[in-house]
Amino acid sequence: MSDRPNFILFITDQHRADFLGCYGHPLVRTPNIDTMAAQGTTFDRFYVASPVCMPNRASLMTGRLPSGHGVRYNGIPLSQRNVTFVELLRDAGYETALIGKSHLQTFTGIAPLHKPDEGRPGYHKAKGELGEAVRHDFASPLYHVEEPDFWAGKMPRVPTPFYGFDHVELVTGHGDQVGGDYTQWMLERKPEASCLMGQENQLPHDYSCPQAVRTAVPAELYSTSYIAERASAWIDARKDSDRPFFLMVSWPDPHHPFNPPGEYWDMYSPDEMPLPAAFKASDWTPPPHVAGVLQTRQAGKANLQGMNAIGCSAREAQEAQALTCGMITMIDDAVGRVQQALTDSGRADETVTIFTSDHGDHLGDHRLLFKGAEQYEQITRVPFIWADPEGERGVRSERLGQTLDIGATILERARIEPAWGMQGRDLTDASTAPDSLLIQYAHQAPMNGLGVCPNIHSLRDKRYRLSVFQGLEWGELYDLESDPGEFHNLWSAPEASALKTRLLEKLLQTELAHSETVPAPVARA
Repeated sequence: MSDRPNFILFITDQHRADFLGCYGHPLVRTPNIDTMAAQGTTFDRFYVASPVCMPNRASLMTGRLPSGHGVRYNGIPLSQRNVTFVELLRDAGYETALIGKSHLQTFTGIAPLHKPDEGRPGYHKAKGELGEAVRHDFASPLYHVEEPDFWAGKMPRVPTPFYGFDHVELVTGHGDQVGGDYTQWMLERKPEASCLMGQENQLPHDYSCPQAVRTAVPAELYSTSYIAERASAWIDARKDSDRPFFLMVSWPDPHHPFNPPGEYWDMYSPDEMPLPAAFKASDWTPPPHVAGVLQTRQAGKANLQGMNAIGCSAREAQEAQALTCGMITMIDDAVGRVQQALTDSGRADETVTIFTSDHGDHLGDHRLLFKGAEQYEQITRVPFIWADPEGERGVRSERLGQTLDIGATILERARIEPAWGMQGRDLTDASTAPDSLLIQYAHQAPMNGLGVCPNIHSLRDKRYRLSVFQGLEWGELYDLESDPGEFHNLWSAPEASALKTRLLEKLLQTELAHSETVPAPVARA
């Protein structure tokens, strides 16, 4: 292999690390991903930069934390002032392609919850570019290419390069109600496709889990199959090329709505799924932000069709797990299809394959579904597999790493210098492994029962997790060595006082280590 290998990055959505065979799940069948792990290095302590889609995907692309790239929470597009690692690959001569989910921009078209205020009576308030402390061009059409209105236009195509990608075939949304380039592909094969999509057209079933939808879309026309087909075709078209390439294959599953199509719906039985420990724990007192979620569901006021965390019953948890396993096995089949296309192209021996996810899902742990302000392992720890034909095989790594390190690792393998200010590290270099990680989370909606919007910074080292909540007098501290389920919060425990002080200092040092260094200085003074 040359110094400029090819790369294929497989990325899924809302896929926690422990729901893969190679990460120890007792039931889910993922033979193709497990084979990738056997051919490379599996990182057991890999975490997100932020446990929600847009901020973490922006961290993947920029190699920076949300506080650096500016996507603090869902609803803020990634500014193209940021340099992405894909742009650096492209600059070095790589062909670059994205097939599937991007979510670097908003794709719902729904108005935000947070807006600048209108100003006080009698005061002049600047409009336009002077209305916010930092100028931006988010009104430009360039930042609206993932939204429904764009795709409702005449023959829409994503303008390229798109954050460094020269070739883009998008899937927007989740479940079977997705859009983007997928829509035209679907309609060419099934002109009446709209009659198959959505909860209103679902097939009969007896599941009680919120957002369990038995889609009428057949498996061969589902978005997971579309992405595998188009990625395989893109690889096949390069079988005679000697130009290096980077291909991101990005699935919007597994994600709620829980709607694995066809045979994948009942591939796993809820009765087989393990009962989460919180349903058996008699000494667990949920912290206030979790208690608020559980109480909102108990009061019948939870938004069961939304995106944020909700409380759930034991049966709902097992159903969600079974359906998620179905979606994961379908993705594994799709991974196998793309890998076969790579083998058939004759370029497998010169290609590094990578597997990861953008965040996890509670799936019943702590009696919760989906994701939210809760910073538990189930939503912050994700899989990361690095399979280099010239690298180690069948290795398990205990080194800490996170999403913002992926680009740096790819650039290092390709012998390309990162841009000034990128914060990621080469995951394959043990000498640069950190002893702790910083995870940042924020959201536009207030936390249930607390009335404040979450802004949470967490420190994760190999043993402890510390979370600090802006504006609240309490936090979280867990010893995951003695309490792997994160049930016993030590924040106010007298015996943990010195430990908390030490971890707060480490959190501050880690924050300082990720301070902005861009732009670079232009002179001494």
